[in-house]
Amino acid sequence: MMRILAAAAVMFTLSVGPAFAQRAVVRGLDKITGHARDYTLTVGRPARVGPLEVVAGACDYSSLSPGSPLQPRIWVEVYDNPQVSEGQQSERQLIFLGWLWGAISGDSALDHPTFEIWAMDCRS
Repeated sequence: MMRILAAAAVMFTLSVGPAFAQRAVVRGLDKITGHARDYTLTVGRPARVGPLEVVAGACDYSSLSPGSPLQPRIWVEVYDNPQVSEGQQSERQLIFLGWLWGAISGDSALDHPTFEIWAMDCRS
């Protein structure tokens, strides 16, 4: 009987846990030109977002604090490929690893001199 209750509790926890999406939508802002654009990322695959390479690891909805509205959050790895002289190869550098929160928070977690990224949406 206890095993059945334990198994039911595990199944219930898994069914109400966060549902991670297969695609993540981020908004990129070029700080130089002021142009913003939305990019759809496939979770687990690298993609170019402006001058950066971004790999989304997970996407779901959560709140920053109890009682606050749900907003998208995306776990990302962000790489920069700095400009180099002709004939040389660019060394990819990890510049951010962590959660990006929705634009509701009003602040980008990514600290890059010419580009900002916010989480916008999670899609299946």
